[in-house]
This record gives sequence, C-alpha cells and structure tokens, in this order.
Amino acid sequence: MSREDVKAYGDLFKQRRKDMNLSLKEVENATSIRMSYLQAIEDKLISPIYAQGFVMQYAAFLGVDGEKIVRENPEIFTRPAGAQEFSYGIGTMEVRGNPGAGIKWVPNVVWIAMLGLILIIAWAMARFFELI
Repeated sequence: MSREDVKAYGDLFKQRRKDMNLSLKEVENATSIRMSYLQAIEDKLISPIYAQGFVMQYAAFLGVDGEKIVRENPEIFTRPAGAQEFSYGIGTMEVRGNPGAGIKWVPNVVWIAMLGLILIIAWAMARFFELI
C-alpha cells in the first residue's frame, strides 16, 4: 500500500468529520483520543501501536467501518514506526504518582487515637463509679 493510499483514509476521516460539522476538539472530547493523534490519523497515521485502536474508535465515532479498513489494510498497522513524539496523557503508559499517598495514614491514626481515648475515658469512669 502506497503512502497515497494511507493518506486517502486520513482524507476520508477528515472529510467525514467536516461533513458532520465537528471540530477536532469535539471529536477529542467524544472519543478521548488526543487531538494531536486525531490530526496524525487524518494526515499520515501514527505509530502502529496506537493506530489500529485509534482508527477503529475514530471510525466508529464518524460512522465509518473501521474494522473493514483494518482488515483490508493490515500493512498500515504493521509498518515500522518512525520517530513518534509521545505526550503524557491519553494513550500513553505514563507512570503517575499518587499525590495523596503520603498522608493516607493520618486519618487512620486519628481514628485509632480517638478510639483509644474513648476506651481510657470509659475505663476511668467505670473505676470512678466503682463498676469494676
């Protein structure tokens, strides 16, 4: 499959999106595919790792048969990837830290301390009223 054939599918998606009067931002919000990846699909296709899933999802959103495109053109999705710029966020394997992980133990310590205080007060009152 030539570069022109690959471009034809991108043009199909771009034209269909324009026919539906949708901006790339609207498609991004509807499909959760970053706008830069949508542009890459419409222009030249992206890394094969992402291309197949994104193309099928984008095609389904536009009402195009994405499975047929993938089935009839497997070479599009097996070509060696060129230099791919990865941005963090949707579609990446970014390792995200948990900003609240360092203080999760604080509420537990507070509850345990309150329970201990209640038990000590109950024991002291029982001793005061000579119940034990």
